[in-house]
Order: sequence, then C-alpha cells, then structure tokens
Amino acid sequence: MTKRLIDIDDALLEQARQLTGAATMKDTVNAALRHTVEAELRLRHVRRLTDLDGTDLADEGVMAAAWR
Repeated sequence: MTKRLIDIDDALLEQARQLTGAATMKDTVNAALRHTVEAELRLRHVRRLTDLDGTDLADEGVMAAAWR
C-alpha cells in the first residue's frame, strides 16, 4: 500500500464510516473504494447481460438448438 496525503470531506467520511461499519479512517476509505469498484463491476455485468453482449443468448442458432 502507498501512503498518501489527501483532503477528505469529513461529513462524507463519517457517512461512509457509518454505512460500512468501519472502525478507522483507513478502513472506511478502503471499504468505500472497494464498494465503488464492486458496484461498477456489477453494473457493467448487468448492462452486458441486458445487451446480451458476449453471450450466446443473442445467437438464434444456439438458442434454437437449446430448445431441442
């Protein structure tokens, strides 16, 4: 891990601490970053499934054979 000196909004930090249940500032920031990354990855996965991007579900030949 890299130690960094940054300005953090105290009110947002406290809200994040309460939401994550983290005990320390470091744990709060890491939990909030982890949550942000995981939420974005879930959203991308939902979009991919909604668009059928990269799946065989959009392939009529595959789907026709699946019902036989």
